[in-house]
Amino acid sequence: MVNQVDDNAPGYELPLLLFAGFRALIDGLHAELARQGHTEARPVHGFALQAVGPDGATATEVARRLGVSKQAAGKTVDRLERLGYVERVEDRGDARRKLVRLTPRGIDLLARSAAIFDELRGEWVRVLGAGRVRDLEQALRRVVPPAAMRLDAAGWFGA
Repeated sequence: MVNQVDDNAPGYELPLLLFAGFRALIDGLHAELARQGHTEARPVHGFALQAVGPDGATATEVARRLGVSKQAAGKTVDRLERLGYVERVEDRGDARRKLVRLTPRGIDLLARSAAIFDELRGEWVRVLGAGRVRDLEQALRRVVPPAAMRLDAAGWFGA
């Protein structure tokens, strides 16, 4: 059953629908990641791995990128290290600092996530049609400022 469009829908419904769509995609991602062997991966882990990035980062940089305290970032990095997604190594530029780097398992998680997101988008295309998905994406690009594309969702939610 397709929901009817209501031009007089209350304003609060839009953020709830956007969040529900986001949640559906993230839940679908993690269900498939679990089927592919990443059973302990959680949504915050994806944000944290993106914050680490391909060149690595210090725990302080991870905290800043995620918008959380250094302690919270440290706990997340500890968990990711236990799961084998990151490792701490000496920073070649400064022996006093530790650099957090993605491991092959962390890179695998990100690569699988990208492929799964492509599949999930494909499901939306099958349900809504390519034009409607493309229109939705273009419309969101028009109303969402580029600066809003950040990794600090966990910190923003108060986690």
